[in-house]
Amino acid sequence: MLQQLDRESETAGDGGTAPRHFDVAVIGTGFAGLGMAIRMKQEGMDDFVVFERAAEVGGTWRDNTYPGCQCDVPSHLYSFSFAPNPNWSRAFSRQPEIWDYLKDCARRFGITPHIRFNHAVNMASWDETEHHWRIETAGGDFTARVLVAGMGGLSEPSIPPLAGLDRFKGTHFHSATWNHDHDLRGKRVAVIGTGASSIQFVPRIQRQVGELKLYQRTPPWIMPHRDKRLESWKHSLYQRFPAAQRLVRNAIYWGREGFIPFFTNPRLAGVPRAIALKHLESQVSDPELRAKLTPSYQVGCKRILISNDYYPALAKPNVEVVTDGVKEIREHSIVSTDGTEREIDTIIFGTGFHVTDSPFAQRIRGRNGLLLSELYAGSPQAYRGTTVAGFPNAFMLLGPNTGLGHTSVVVMIEAQVRYVLDALRFMRRQAVATVDIREEAQVAFNAGVQEDLKTTVWNAGGCASWYLDQNGKNTTLWPTYTWKYRRLMRRFDPAQYEAQPSSRTAAAVNARVAHA
Repeated sequence: MLQQLDRESETAGDGGTAPRHFDVAVIGTGFAGLGMAIRMKQEGMDDFVVFERAAEVGGTWRDNTYPGCQCDVPSHLYSFSFAPNPNWSRAFSRQPEIWDYLKDCARRFGITPHIRFNHAVNMASWDETEHHWRIETAGGDFTARVLVAGMGGLSEPSIPPLAGLDRFKGTHFHSATWNHDHDLRGKRVAVIGTGASSIQFVPRIQRQVGELKLYQRTPPWIMPHRDKRLESWKHSLYQRFPAAQRLVRNAIYWGREGFIPFFTNPRLAGVPRAIALKHLESQVSDPELRAKLTPSYQVGCKRILISNDYYPALAKPNVEVVTDGVKEIREHSIVSTDGTEREIDTIIFGTGFHVTDSPFAQRIRGRNGLLLSELYAGSPQAYRGTTVAGFPNAFMLLGPNTGLGHTSVVVMIEAQVRYVLDALRFMRRQAVATVDIREEAQVAFNAGVQEDLKTTVWNAGGCASWYLDQNGKNTTLWPTYTWKYRRLMRRFDPAQYEAQPSSRTAAAVNARVAHA
C-alpha cells in the first residue's frame, strides 16, 4: 500500500506519464479533511489521497499561532466523537494542544501515508468525458472519481484594502500569519479589528508594547470566560471509564443546543444582553471607555466572544481605543477619519477571513467549465451545505450555511462526513458513475434556510457581520438546532440527485434491452 501511494504518476501506454488516479481526493487536513479520511479508512476505503498545502496537518489550528489562541467551544465537544481525548488539560483547549490532537489523530488512524504535503490545489476541473476530476496541484497533476473539499471557512486571511498600506515602512501582518520573529517590546502597535482573534492576543501583547492603538469599527459583545484547568483525577476517570467522558460530552452538547432560543426568539434577547453588560461594567470603570465598548446592536448579531482579560487590558494606560475608521496609512503612521495622525511601528490585522468569498471557489470548475465563484455570483449556496448542482461527484464539508454561532462545528463536520460516506456506498452498490444534485432540490433547500433565518438575530439583529455575503444574505450559518441537521444528514437521499450509471452498467443494460 505504501509503495503504491508513493508513486506520483504511472507510465502511460504511449511512453508518457498519466496523472495518478484515486477513487477519492480530499482537500485539507483540518478537522474536516482528517475526519473524512479517518472515516473512509475505518470503512475499509483505502483508495484515497489527501492534499495539504502545508508541510504538516492541522488547518487553522496549525496556522493560527498568535499569542493566546484558544478555542471558544469546550474541549470535550471540540473533538471527534470517535476519538475522545481523555487528557485535555483545560476546559477550553489552547491552540498547541488542539494541533497536537489533530497530528495524533492523523498518525493513530493511519492517515499520514495518504497525505500529499506541500500540494496546494491550484485547480480542480470536472472531466465530463472521463467522469472524474482533474486536479492540478503544486506537486503534480492527479485525477479522482470523487472530490471532497474540506478546507473550512477560516483558512484564508482577509486584509482590508486600506489606502497607503503598500508604503508603510514598519512591520505588518495578519493574526493568522503571526510574525514571531518581530519583537513587539516597546513598539507603537496598531491593532485593526476587534474579532475573536484580537480579543485573545490583545491582552498578551499589551503587556509588552510601548503603546497600543486599537482600531475598533464596532465593539463585540463579550461574555465571561468559564475556562479552567482540568484535574488529573478526571484524566484518570476518562481513561478508565470512557463512558464518563461521553456523558460529559453529551451534557455539553445539549447545553449548547439550549442556546438556540436566545438567537431565534427576540423576547429572550434581554438575558444574554444583561449578562454581557454586567461583565463589561464589572471590568471597566471608566464611563467614557465603557461607552466605546458597548455595542449598539442586538446580542448575537455578530459572533459572541468570551474573555476575562480583554476589557482590563483596554483600561491600561498604554492603550487607546480608536473608534474612528482608518482614512489612510502613511510610512510611519495611521490617519483616522477624523484627521488624527498616530505614529505607528507595527500593524497587526485581526480582520478575520474570506468566508463567503472563499478563494477556492475560483479554483474549481464544474460542467461546461463554469467556476464555482461564477455560479455563486457573490452568494454561496449548496444542497444541505454539501453538494452543488453542476459539480458532479463533488462534496463540500462546512459549505454554505453550515457554520454555527453557538456550538462545535465538529458536530456539523461529522454529520456531513456520514452523508458523504453513505453517498459513496450508494455509488458503489448501484454501480453509479456520477451523482449531481438536482438544481430544483438545491433551490428549494436554500429557500427554506433563508426563510428560517429571517427572524433570527443573525439576520435581524441590526449589524453588519461576516455572516453576510456581498449581497446581504446570510450564507454562513445554520439557522437552528444542530440535531435537526444531524437528522437531515443521516442518509444520502439519491432521489434528489441525477445519477448516471457507470459505462459497464450501461453496457450491460443496453445488452439486455437488445437481447429482449
